[in-house]
Amino acid sequence: MNFAYTGYDKSGKAVQGRCDAPGLDEANERLRRQGVFVVSIEEGAGSKAQNVNAAEKKRTRRVRISPKVIAQFSRELAVLVSTGTPIADAIESLEKQATSDDWREVVGSVRRRLEEGESFSDALEARSDVFDSVFCSLVAAGESSGQLDTMLNRLAILTRRHAQVRSSVIAAMMYPILLTCVCFAVLGLMLGVVLPRFSGLFETLDTPLPPSTELLVFLSGMLLGYWWVALPAVGVGVWSLLWWTKTPAGKRVFEGALLRLPKVGGIVRSFGTARVARLMGTLLEAKVPMIEAIGLTRRSLNHTGFILMLDRAERAVTRGDPVSMAFIESDLFVSSSAQAVRNGEQTGRLADVLVHIADYLDEENESTVKALSSLLEPVIMLVLGGLVAFVAVSMFLPLFDLTASAGAPA
Repeated sequence: MNFAYTGYDKSGKAVQGRCDAPGLDEANERLRRQGVFVVSIEEGAGSKAQNVNAAEKKRTRRVRISPKVIAQFSRELAVLVSTGTPIADAIESLEKQATSDDWREVVGSVRRRLEEGESFSDALEARSDVFDSVFCSLVAAGESSGQLDTMLNRLAILTRRHAQVRSSVIAAMMYPILLTCVCFAVLGLMLGVVLPRFSGLFETLDTPLPPSTELLVFLSGMLLGYWWVALPAVGVGVWSLLWWTKTPAGKRVFEGALLRLPKVGGIVRSFGTARVARLMGTLLEAKVPMIEAIGLTRRSLNHTGFILMLDRAERAVTRGDPVSMAFIESDLFVSSSAQAVRNGEQTGRLADVLVHIADYLDEENESTVKALSSLLEPVIMLVLGGLVAFVAVSMFLPLFDLTASAGAPA
């Protein structure tokens, strides 16, 4: 329910705003914890100030904020709240410390909503482009239980761990990607610069060219003569492929292809399992109901297969079946982890088991990605060396043939 209220804050300043709560008593209690002395409160759409807030929300520019920044924000805010600092003052302090304009704008918008009387969770939900549903739900649980600093610490751990996993994957794949780019750059240099210098020499030779040399000469001519068509065509092709993978059909095909790849499929399953386990475990530790925890976890995922798996899990729990049944029947959730979830349900320690599963899988995934990247490096080097050697031999092969024919006895 939505309530419009007017009142005074601790400094005696007149305030008005909107509060979402299950009932009138809960709304009064929530405002009291925020330091608002309520003069009048009634259920309704809100005042002109709320309409301005709605318009401001529509005008809000979506930004991309690093998970590390959000994790640091959660940790610093937890420290300030635990020392008794009012939430609005703590947010204002962190706003002044912001190092980027985008992040300062996000924190400032949250602060303004707090000053207008909204709850902290509602202010965060207004910036759903930065704070996801899990973040907002844990903050709401902390507000209702009076343990906001504890929930913020859990959010800091959750966000920081997610950022660490993401950074480790990016760091492990950076060198193979760099080698691949160097491979294409070297080939482009040889076909576009080196080989044309040999083409004039080949034309003076009165001997047929080997098939490999003819192929390279043809590719070089196409590259130099039609680069203005080739480059836009490659750009459009890459953009079209990326756009297609974001459509529902393309996304399903792409995810299915990844799962069928050797080694890669297992890594995708393991990363997805760790993500589901960590989110659900953190939510259940915060005493979030199982159905709500499943729904929040589902909204935080991007993989279609895992989303469907959680849909089945939600239906199973609604029927009264254990959530582990949906995990065991799925071919995405790691089988050993699914058995651990079932044991956790039977012993009443499901939240702890899920968090331990996530910690274990994250460590294993980090080691696996590093090992895979270390295997890719020599493979890429061999491919690069083979391609360069092929081009070099193809360029000099006509000269070798000419020298051999000139030295042959008449």
